[in-house]
Amino acid sequence: MEINDLALPSAPALDPASLAVLVAHVRGPVLVPGDDGYDAERSGFQLARQHRPAVIVGARCAEDVVAAVRFARDQGMPVAVQATGHGLSAATDGGLLISTRRMAGVRVDAAAGTAHVEAGVVWGQVVEAAAPHGLAPLNGSSPGVGVISYTLGGGVGVLARTYGFAADQVRSVDLVTADGRLRHLTADTDPELFRALLGGGHGLGVVTAMEFGLVPVARLYGGQLVFDAEQIDEVPAAYLRWTETVPDELTSSLALIAYPDLPQLPGSLRGRYLAHIRIAYTGSAAEGERLVAPLRAVGPRVSDDLREMPYAESHTIHRDPSDPHAYDGDNALLSGLDAAALRRVAALTGPAAPVMTVVQLNHLGGALSAGTGAVGHREARYALRLLSGLTGGAAGDGSDAALATVRALHAEALAAVAPWRLGRSVNFLFGGHGDRPDAAEVARSVHGADEHRRLAGLKARHDPENVSRFHPAGAATAHRTPAAATSSG
Repeated sequence: MEINDLALPSAPALDPASLAVLVAHVRGPVLVPGDDGYDAERSGFQLARQHRPAVIVGARCAEDVVAAVRFARDQGMPVAVQATGHGLSAATDGGLLISTRRMAGVRVDAAAGTAHVEAGVVWGQVVEAAAPHGLAPLNGSSPGVGVISYTLGGGVGVLARTYGFAADQVRSVDLVTADGRLRHLTADTDPELFRALLGGGHGLGVVTAMEFGLVPVARLYGGQLVFDAEQIDEVPAAYLRWTETVPDELTSSLALIAYPDLPQLPGSLRGRYLAHIRIAYTGSAAEGERLVAPLRAVGPRVSDDLREMPYAESHTIHRDPSDPHAYDGDNALLSGLDAAALRRVAALTGPAAPVMTVVQLNHLGGALSAGTGAVGHREARYALRLLSGLTGGAAGDGSDAALATVRALHAEALAAVAPWRLGRSVNFLFGGHGDRPDAAEVARSVHGADEHRRLAGLKARHDPENVSRFHPAGAATAHRTPAAATSSG
């Protein structure tokens, strides 16, 4: 049985007596449509989609999650989970939403070099807690992204080439399975399920806490080199050549962005087509300067802020937007790439494109190539990411025409890199890809056919009634609804 073949039953009407029992058994708020706070609780960072559950449990602890899952199981309701809503792919209509944002505990054990986090923690909290000890997590570029969903998808972060996927650092996971049991999982206690959670964990239950290793990084040499439109043709080719020469201690990405001429944008960006090269190097600043010299030789820069910085400032390297907005995205993991194909992608997505599209090329390899979790396509050398804004910012009212335009543009751009395509990264799938006509192919592309079958088998064994539904693209589980492991970041 394929994961995407699982039925999606509609949620039945709420039984008031059972709801009253739920309210009595949880510490956090229980909200239904029309209650004060219902709309705020279901809102997230992704504005193109928003959950419309029959009931929300604002969990404060693992016991609240257990009670919520048992209630949903007894009522025949599907379960969705949301922390920050960055990766929200498909809104859950009806059913039960577990909001984990109140579960925000972080504990660093400096002697052991580990962090223990609850389900609602975001990366900025962990960076801040680890920094005084000279330690760092394998966090992503945005401090506001939820730790759990990011890690369950693998987690390609600021230190990726040096230390690998965030999932490879996980020591233990506390998971509420679809039968309402809270389980403490390690590689020894349940190796098959534990391994599946590390890169394929969405849809296998609700993660309430996680412990993972930290790395001994207190500072970085990093920042951005930003080039104007005059260098747009040369920068991608130079970047590709350069990535063939750098050590594993250097993680980088290239972004091509045609900024709209909007008053809310800074004057330095408004109406300009820019190439951003982002650098994070764990070696010395002097060696970093030597390594980036070929990039600086490409030509004059609009800005150049490469510097030595405390790791606590690592979020300034990418400068991801912090305001909620509506967007859709796709990606391709690549075995290689040539400059002509990248120029074709740039031509399609540049100033003449029908919709503003951020193109990002992540240099992979290094420590990302090794590991024992369920992360797919570890042999990939690059990840090409496409993200476009959607019109109609209010949740749920995004234009079908706008989405169709975005999807067509992404498909054409990704066709340019088809000769090198291995699959997709689940972390970089944004939007309701489970609703696509080719949803089954999207699901299989994340892990490959064999791993997909293994995950489907685990799903069928641990959640035969498909209570837990999520994942950022419906891709790890292909459920068309977000997946049960803090699905939406």
